[in-house]
Amino acid sequence: MYERSGPTVRGERGNVAYMRPTSLDEALSALAARPLVVLAGGTDHYPARVGPWAKAPADEDIIDITALKPLRGFAESDAGWRIGALTTWTEVIEAALPPLFDGLKLAAREVGGAQIQNRGTVGGNLCNASPAADGIPPLLSLDAAVELSASGGTRRLALADYVLGNRLTARRPDELLSAIVVPRPRHDARGDFLKLGARKYLVISIVMAAGVIERGADDRVAAARIAVGACSAAAQRLPLLEQALIGASIDAHLADRVAPEHLAKLSPIDDVRGDAAYRSEAALTVTRRLIARLAS
Repeated sequence: MYERSGPTVRGERGNVAYMRPTSLDEALSALAARPLVVLAGGTDHYPARVGPWAKAPADEDIIDITALKPLRGFAESDAGWRIGALTTWTEVIEAALPPLFDGLKLAAREVGGAQIQNRGTVGGNLCNASPAADGIPPLLSLDAAVELSASGGTRRLALADYVLGNRLTARRPDELLSAIVVPRPRHDARGDFLKLGARKYLVISIVMAAGVIERGADDRVAAARIAVGACSAAAQRLPLLEQALIGASIDAHLADRVAPEHLAKLSPIDDVRGDAAYRSEAALTVTRRLIARLAS
């Protein structure tokens, strides 16, 4: 039996509530009233709560935001692009976007299989905040920020300040990640993404790297943003490498500038996919390959 009241469904078993608001104001009011688990695509939520491997029971009060249509899709302006938090990875793949987004599109193809890409969302990937989340390095390389909405207003945080660690973000319980904002670069720009796993498809990363290079009028690097994931509690930009690339000719020798000290801030761990020493070596190789591709 369920008691229905507008968008709310309350089940008797465990006194668990499920609500599916149809407006952003309604969702934000519900989040302000009490703690709720936000459900978007559900591709991370359900596997963590079902089966013998479950890390948490499926007994939380849920707010399902899939009916919030304004939180889906892309919007372009003179300042840049706004990606709704409910935009799926399939929508990223199919969107007409400039080469700046090539890295994000490649990462979107690595998020599980077609079924997961049809269901999983960009915002959900950021809120889950896995160290191996495929979407975070390319968004870092896009200099992305997140938009956090609450009943009292909206704030914006750089993505690097939003993802604080393994499954840890700066989102408050009364806030909803409503959008990702990507600024327009000053020069022609192209992105790329590389992922190393134990097999080609449907695999969690051992190492991944994403980058954007802006090309100046003299065919030299005007700006560079490089990020590595799965080698720290949170994916990280590599500012020393970015500085080393600025002013360099965009040619076959650009990758030679990548040095081990540029990746010194990474802190890989040992796990079933690879030990720390292997990850450190692999990160250097993958980053060099990424820069070579961006320069080709």
